Amino acid sequence: MARAIWNGAVLAESNRCKIVENNHYFPPEAVHWEHFKDSTTHTECPWKGKAS
Repeated sequence: MARAIWNGAVLAESNRCKIVENNHYFPPEAVHWEHFKDSTTHTECPWKGKAS
């Protein structure tokens, strides 16, 4: 199972990650959203799209 951990908190965990160029992408339902907040900052990637 893949886990994303920061400062001891589990941010996401799943057995169903997509791996692209050795990066693990968690499905939305695997993310523990209480550790995140909305951002007014955005970035754009030509092949992944918009991120906040």
